[in-house]
Amino acid sequence: MIVFARTCAVIAATASKLEKISLVATYLRDLTNGDLAPATRYFTGNPFPQAQDRSLAVGGRTIVDTAAMTWGVDDAALGIAYRSTGDLGAALGPFVRPSHDLGLFRDPLTPARLYALLVEVADAAGKNAQKRRRILCERIFSSCTDPLEATYVIKIMTGDLRIGLREGLVVDAIAQAFERDPRAVRRAASAAGDLGAVALAAKHDTLDQVTIAYHAPIAFMLASPIAYGSEYKDLAGATWLTDDKYDGVRAQAHVTPNRVSLFSRTLNDVATSYPEVVEALRRLPGSFALDGEIAAVRGDQILPFRFLQARLQRKDVSVDLLREMPVRYIAFDALAAEDDFLLDHPLAERRARLAELLANAGESLLLAPWTALEVGAGPEVVHERFEAARARGNEGLVFKRTEAPYTPGRRGKAWLKLKRELATLDCVVVAVERGHGRRVNVLSDYTFAVRDGSQLAVIGKAYSGLSNVEIAEMTQWFEQHRLPPPQAETAYARLNLKRHEILVEPNVVVEIAFDIIQKSKLHASGFALRFPRIVRLRPDKPPAEADTLERVYELYAAMLAREGIDS
Repeated sequence: MIVFARTCAVIAATASKLEKISLVATYLRDLTNGDLAPATRYFTGNPFPQAQDRSLAVGGRTIVDTAAMTWGVDDAALGIAYRSTGDLGAALGPFVRPSHDLGLFRDPLTPARLYALLVEVADAAGKNAQKRRRILCERIFSSCTDPLEATYVIKIMTGDLRIGLREGLVVDAIAQAFERDPRAVRRAASAAGDLGAVALAAKHDTLDQVTIAYHAPIAFMLASPIAYGSEYKDLAGATWLTDDKYDGVRAQAHVTPNRVSLFSRTLNDVATSYPEVVEALRRLPGSFALDGEIAAVRGDQILPFRFLQARLQRKDVSVDLLREMPVRYIAFDALAAEDDFLLDHPLAERRARLAELLANAGESLLLAPWTALEVGAGPEVVHERFEAARARGNEGLVFKRTEAPYTPGRRGKAWLKLKRELATLDCVVVAVERGHGRRVNVLSDYTFAVRDGSQLAVIGKAYSGLSNVEIAEMTQWFEQHRLPPPQAETAYARLNLKRHEILVEPNVVVEIAFDIIQKSKLHASGFALRFPRIVRLRPDKPPAEADTLERVYELYAAMLAREGIDS
């Protein structure tokens, strides 16, 4: 694991995607079969195959307590290190004390040996499970002989590698390492649900033997936004199908004779929250995988997202809740049918297969209606369809090229989405955090608030919208304007913020765009913004001129009035 850790450190230090791919490829190329599969998975941030229903179930407290016992970590020193790095692995790694100094020498920690121990940790069960996990964590930590090795072992355990390495880059690295067609590797990666198995298949030239692994989620294809009121040049010269953009939650359905899974955008199985959808899917014959949206409904009307919130993350859904807030699964794409993996097929073919699959669907399933957009259609046609979608209670439109394949995890020009933002709010930044991946060394995640009388009330967090140059410049400013400890202690409680957030002087105003406002107990303001993003910095505006909580109430009331639905 020392070589793995050193490779990760070099990857984290370069911003070049091509260099990252080359570094991973060079490392993978020389591994044994036993080490190749687990090491490949580690680069993705998840030590276990997606196709396995297995998680580590080890919290930060267990890791810290075990590190304290193994390496003699001092709580005060750890607190300083964590506040400086915002990363548990980076904070704990330097405290490593090689176990042979204690007479507890272990065999070297290889990717395969670490994986075997992590499997034991994940599978620990029964009344002594917690004790067993601590013993296994101690074995892992006592096998670490180098601070960098310990750092990245803990990063793997926490699922937070932070080296700017997306799964797509690992896929490209596998292709480069074993000189395979990148398209073949990507297809196998989408089907298998286990990038480690794909690396082995690439090494042994058996990628064509990789078939669909149902109940292992596939990364969602994403749509790129286009601006409302533009000339829509991206739509020129192609044939498109137009869907409504539904105001629900994206969900991928995997159905086999003995199991139904519903995967969210975070690739978690949320089937228990939507039993009526599961039952409707279960009644359909065969095995298949679909892409679609779960939306709250009342009769034939699709309701705004805030109505769906009552059903989110519910493990037990009561009969009353099923009756009061039913949902519907609106399917708009077919990803697999039996042994046919459909991602490489053009959209028009996938839609035809989808219609066949849902020919006998129940009332909780809906085949998304779509219409063709004629080549050369002007803005007036686009706007007419957009307003019709809004009148149906939906967010806007999605345009999809008829000849395009399904490209998992990619936001290209084959799918385009058209929405209109509700409004923007000028907010005050009150806390910041270090980012992930390429942004691990900068403060890119901003917690912001609106004015509530003489106080500030937090309303959300955003991390997208600013350029790398702006983020770097603001990082310097925030580092120089942290709240001193006495003020920070008071502000943590008043703003209801977490200790890993860095409190800063409330002098920076940012303009925030969002889709909707919803009631929320998460923030002190009583509201949360859905899909907030930073439009721009507002150096021209002092905090005293930021928007107020009263303005938030006004926007919320206007949203309800426009929907024409009782709250």
